[in-house]
Amino acid sequence: MKWVSVKNEGKMLFKSKLKLVALAGLVLSILSLFTHFLLAKHTYGIVYEYHSSVTIMSWMPKFKKSDLSISNHPSYRRLWAPVRHFESLHPLANRSGDYAAPEMQSIGFIFVKIRGGFHEIRNAISDVVVVTRLLNATLVIPEIQSTTSSKGISTQFKSFPYLYNEEQFIAALAKDVKIVKTLPKDLKGARRKKEIPSFKVPHGASPYFYLHHVLPMLTKHSVVELLVHSGGCLQSILPPPLVEYQKLRCRVAFHALRFREEVQNLAIKILNRIRASGQPFIAYDPGMTRDALAYYGCAELFQDVHTELIMHRRAWMIKRGILKGNLSSDSAEQYRNGLCPLMPEEIGILLRAYGYSSDTIIYISGGEVFGGVKKLIPLHAMFENVVDRTSLSSPPEWDKVYGQEANLVDQYSIPPPSDNVVMRSQAWKNSGPRPRPLPPPPARPKMYNVEGWWGWVAESDDEPESTIMELRTNAHRLLWEAIDYMVCTEADVFITGFDRDGKGNPNLASLVVGHRLYQFPASRTYGLNRKEIAKLFEEIRDTLYQPNHTWITSLRKQLRRSLIDGLLEESKISKSQSFLAFPVPECSCIANDSMKRSINTSSPMPKYDIPVFSGQIDQCPSWMNAPTSSQSREETEEENDKDDSASSSLFLWLGNGDQEGDSADISNKEEAFVEDQEELEGGER
Repeated sequence: MKWVSVKNEGKMLFKSKLKLVALAGLVLSILSLFTHFLLAKHTYGIVYEYHSSVTIMSWMPKFKKSDLSISNHPSYRRLWAPVRHFESLHPLANRSGDYAAPEMQSIGFIFVKIRGGFHEIRNAISDVVVVTRLLNATLVIPEIQSTTSSKGISTQFKSFPYLYNEEQFIAALAKDVKIVKTLPKDLKGARRKKEIPSFKVPHGASPYFYLHHVLPMLTKHSVVELLVHSGGCLQSILPPPLVEYQKLRCRVAFHALRFREEVQNLAIKILNRIRASGQPFIAYDPGMTRDALAYYGCAELFQDVHTELIMHRRAWMIKRGILKGNLSSDSAEQYRNGLCPLMPEEIGILLRAYGYSSDTIIYISGGEVFGGVKKLIPLHAMFENVVDRTSLSSPPEWDKVYGQEANLVDQYSIPPPSDNVVMRSQAWKNSGPRPRPLPPPPARPKMYNVEGWWGWVAESDDEPESTIMELRTNAHRLLWEAIDYMVCTEADVFITGFDRDGKGNPNLASLVVGHRLYQFPASRTYGLNRKEIAKLFEEIRDTLYQPNHTWITSLRKQLRRSLIDGLLEESKISKSQSFLAFPVPECSCIANDSMKRSINTSSPMPKYDIPVFSGQIDQCPSWMNAPTSSQSREETEEENDKDDSASSSLFLWLGNGDQEGDSADISNKEEAFVEDQEELEGGER
């Protein structure tokens, strides 16, 4: 009995201890809640201030506030300041005094169907306006084939208004051509019955083609239909007597073609979010599309499934006559000749070696970076603020741009198998003992995940037909590139990895270069010589992240030359295929001689302002000869390269403080001399 009583007392003591522990825990919980309430009450202002300083969306990069005091620093000016050789260049696409207004009575209507990507559509629209003026016709608002409602997009926006502001387009060109929204009823019915003459216009057709082939049919039938498939439908370089038509191209592309309000608003929001930190930013267009890589034979640059995809596309191009050549090509040789894109990793090394810090904001444009996100990983490793349109916007904002679209998942879901397939499958499962070998099972429907690893590559030589979802994505891609076009045009610095499309013509990046040269001629635009850059990278291929001082000096010299000589190369190559890629000198003017002399006198540079176009550009009218900001910067511009010695940044992008080789033996004075020589040679031919 005594043992039982002791046992009961032990249980009671244990229960009392549990109660004390529970009570202590309850007291501590109440004290903790009370403390949290006090902290929340007294730190509300601090927390609110913190949240207000962070970008409006938590998944966006946290840009640091810039120190505006460094904007006058020589190193800062060397990286971001305008190119003073072009500061006296101004946009001028106004009509001349003898330019006549369009005649009230035109000879007929021109109806245009345009196929292609964003840059091809933009080139084609500017060309058809010029053709309409040349033939004294009336232009019907062009139809953009990839933006019709049959492609699964919203019925709220379709065809031309899907991308551009229709009313602005008509009003801006009222003194140039007569534009209507639709054909008259009788001609509209004739077009539906295919009773009107139609022309499949070749790329870069001459004025002779329109005057001797299209004009007679237009006069006879009062309407013609032009089918434009490959961008520009009028030759890029016109004879000197037709210079007014070149200026008309500029008025169309740079003034009349404004994006619709929803697109412009989103682009402005993205720009404001980038500039909220007060820092300048770089826009980078990789130019790595599957078609371009296939056209120029750059398949071996990837060494994975993407190589097979490129080879499939190249075979398709050869089969359809788009490309003349062999299926196989030496990708390494193409790269050395500058005919393949520079990889994002290489662009990152160029920018870091030139002096751009790791916190520089880099906006990546382009609708497609072929090779996937893994190709951008090295660039993200070198720069912490790499952004694009998706990281600077939200899905609801894009929904406003797309408009109300049907749910294609429900409308175009995979149909159930037919009764015959079901019966064969059941017969296979329910059949009893049967002789060997077994008959083959019923074929399974092939499901290709074209957004992933392109499963059809291993099973078929032909690509599957585009689904309705893919057609919708193609239409959306036009809006994506419109946003990128606006952001790149406004960027402080623009650089591209490749400037050709899948047909060998100038791509979106080339149009951005042309627009910047027209509207902001002094903005920093690097026209990279890929052949020379490839040679530089071949020298350090084994030590890519450990370049020596000599290599960095050569690279900086090459990049500095690209600011001027790169534009000359653009004028020789791109302008012959797309006038909008290089609208100078036809759509530009230069300040008067007295201003040029005053600038050149105070400059240690060679005695010219615009060496590329000397003697070709018209003088600006007197009302445009306002003083430029270059005069106030001339005294300090020569110090741009003295401050930023190459040896101090040899290994900064990897955080490696070991400076080896000949860089440690070069004094600051010698480096300054080398940099000054680069500056001089960069402006010379």
